[in-house]
Amino acid sequence: MTFAWDIRARVQFEGDAHVQEDGCGFNGPNAWIIDGATTLLDPLELPAASNPQWLAQQLSMALSAATGTGARAVLADALADVDSAAAPLAGDEHVRFPSAAITVAQLNADGVELAGLADCTVVVRTHDGATHLVRAELADAGITAVEPAERLAQLKRDRERRNTPGRLWVARREPEAADHAHVVQLGQPEVMVMASDGAWRAVDLGLVSGPEEFLARTSTTLDALGLMHELRVKQAQIGEVADDATVLTLAPKRS
Repeated sequence: MTFAWDIRARVQFEGDAHVQEDGCGFNGPNAWIIDGATTLLDPLELPAASNPQWLAQQLSMALSAATGTGARAVLADALADVDSAAAPLAGDEHVRFPSAAITVAQLNADGVELAGLADCTVVVRTHDGATHLVRAELADAGITAVEPAERLAQLKRDRERRNTPGRLWVARREPEAADHAHVVQLGQPEVMVMASDGAWRAVDLGLVSGPEEFLARTSTTLDALGLMHELRVKQAQIGEVADDATVLTLAPKRS
């Protein structure tokens, strides 16, 4: 049996503070969304406009060629490919290496399996009519400081401790991060939307009421463009620095 995705919408809006550091795509049974983490530690000299952009591009290339079975295995193989590509550019550096939130989806005979690290959000409506929200873990949930200098210091400490026991695991260059992914098997999907946290701000800011309305408002490219435009207008009104916003809406291809 052959499994493949059919596209409904793909929209990417660059943020205010840096170049596009999100990524998304699909090939065969696999689909993915990547949200690069803004560089806070001393950056490496990787061949892209920014280090997180390099990582997002490398992960997308690896995932587009993935042939493994199971979302976790596909994620692990992609991270191993990144590690191989990173070695001649960054040596053994891990702590300062760019990182990202990521979710990989793979169609299978039972429905769709999702494997996620950090805070990309996936909403799936299954054929039984249920709507499912899947997210691994909020990336900065442990940051408590409000004062800018102390908040930055906390964020830097948090980055330095990622991908270590008891801390947040993200997509970086360690294949073993896939062992810590949040994996969910859902039933047969009718439609699925994958969103970076910059796009999910439409929910946080009350432009849509929740997962069901977000899915409805991103069901076509025109609808998704309209919602992301509303988001940018709202962010400008409240003086919020806009993050990259990515929406990828897919449905299983009918054979």
